[in-house]
Amino acid sequence: MNPVLADYDRQFTAIRDRIGRLVAGLEEEDLQWRPAPEQWSMVECLEHLNSGWMVLPKLDKKIAEARDRNLIGEGPFRQPWLGWLYIRLVEPPVRVKVNAPRQFRPRSQPPSVEVVPRILQLQEELAERVRSCDGLDVGAVRMRSPISRRFKMTLGQWFAFLAAHERRHLWQAENVKRENLAVES
Repeated sequence: MNPVLADYDRQFTAIRDRIGRLVAGLEEEDLQWRPAPEQWSMVECLEHLNSGWMVLPKLDKKIAEARDRNLIGEGPFRQPWLGWLYIRLVEPPVRVKVNAPRQFRPRSQPPSVEVVPRILQLQEELAERVRSCDGLDVGAVRMRSPISRRFKMTLGQWFAFLAAHERRHLWQAENVKRENLAVES
């Protein structure tokens, strides 16, 4: 597999493992605990990440488009600077706080038995999409943001963005976990 794609694949595997460590041994009460009424719980952070399921059909469409157009490439891939700037702003630690658009906000107190398996499965689905791009020029196809129709990133940048976004909210959830443990001590 192309080294860039292999790295994205490793990132989604690492995120899956990190989620497993985050929730291991915790009770529902711990997963639902909020540091403040306006802040998200650990499970709400994970529920927010499940919005990634909405991107999968778009990724599938763009991957199929790249295959149909015979956009073959082993890299280096085109990586427009604006996309990379956006990805860097999303990476933790959080430097710029932005409220999630309404359609991406988590439900209040979603049951962890629904949320956790779904986010773990999403990591598998994302890694599968990455692997399906092997041999494609992931810098030749651009995809619109679901938030702003004017903003586009390459297919490769979308994988980088999704991984960065997941790390951001896992970092947030890990901070909630630390605060909860500190309160319990």
